[in-house]
Amino acid sequence: MADAPPPGGGRDELAAYLALTQLPGIGAARLRTLLAAFETAHGVLAAPHGALAALPGFSVAAATAIRALRLETGHRILDALDRLGARVLVPADPAFPALLDEIPEPPGILYVWGDVSLLARPAVAIVGSRDHTAYGGDAARLLAAGVARAAVVVSGMARGIDAIAHVASLDAGGASVGILGNGFGVVYPAANRALYERMVAQGCLVTEHPPGERPHAGAFPRRNRLISGLAGATVVVEAKPQSGAIITADCALEQGRAVLAVPGPITSPTSLGCNRLIQQGAKPALCAGDVLEELGVPVPRDQCGAACGSPSAPGHPKGLPSVVAAPVDLNALQQSLWDALSAEPRHVDALVAVARQETSAVLTALTEMEMRGLVRQEPGMRFVLNAEVGMRNAE
Repeated sequence: MADAPPPGGGRDELAAYLALTQLPGIGAARLRTLLAAFETAHGVLAAPHGALAALPGFSVAAATAIRALRLETGHRILDALDRLGARVLVPADPAFPALLDEIPEPPGILYVWGDVSLLARPAVAIVGSRDHTAYGGDAARLLAAGVARAAVVVSGMARGIDAIAHVASLDAGGASVGILGNGFGVVYPAANRALYERMVAQGCLVTEHPPGERPHAGAFPRRNRLISGLAGATVVVEAKPQSGAIITADCALEQGRAVLAVPGPITSPTSLGCNRLIQQGAKPALCAGDVLEELGVPVPRDQCGAACGSPSAPGHPKGLPSVVAAPVDLNALQQSLWDALSAEPRHVDALVAVARQETSAVLTALTEMEMRGLVRQEPGMRFVLNAEVGMRNAE
């Protein structure tokens, strides 16, 4: 499963590329320089010392380190990935996240474990303090569950707000991506073992570090740039000034991405960083709708609460539907149709595309839901959720 070689290469070529990534200080830019000069990773490993040292930005010591590399280093990494059921992505791979190509210091390699397709979906980063308050925990759950209805939730797999955001998104039936500061096979923090297993099964884990590599202090600031880099918007729930969450927000700003913050009590140290972000121009995140607006996706106002107001309240954006809880006895197809209609009324052809089922199956499911009063059909074969039933389910 690990073999995802650069175009035109085989497993040996991928192993050679992986061996190169193990050199300290060899990032995406230097890898591009090497491949441009010698065409393949194999060619780099076989290049003369003098030719390597003559490249711009490469010293004699760097050339010596490259010449000392062995293909077996890369094969050991591939074998470890195979045992785990994980894989590796290089920038030339079609599955490599396009958003990460756009950031300063893009990664030269990504190890991924789980549903790789999540890396191509609209995403929101939700980060915050390890030592959060009850308020921060509640805010993270509310935002992650709401965001998960329309986007992937990205966070850093740390204890505290990160773990809460991952769990809440999965519990809501959504998807989550966790960015690690260590290699696969190492669970850090150890208390998150169950979450690691759940993320592999239901979401995706991502790291720049090879299997078995333990975390170190320098790994986490670099991890933070990937958390914000994979997301169109970053939300800081609770954070002290100069914390890792604030570093992630700084990375997002450097990458040209939206930054939001959850306002908190001025007497709370863990809200000081968020309140300062808002003071400096960050958008306040009062509900999931505030966040999803930054992605330009349909905005479900799920459990927005009084801060955002009801759909009829002053200040609630016109035309934005209110997402409500689905009946618990819906089958999988009916649930997918409910979720699609929660965002906006849709034509039957759009529902068929979303559900990825035969038209006859979708029409049967819609008829059953219509007979129960859950949906209604409008002129032109458009379907909409029945608002009154939705309100009863939400109560």
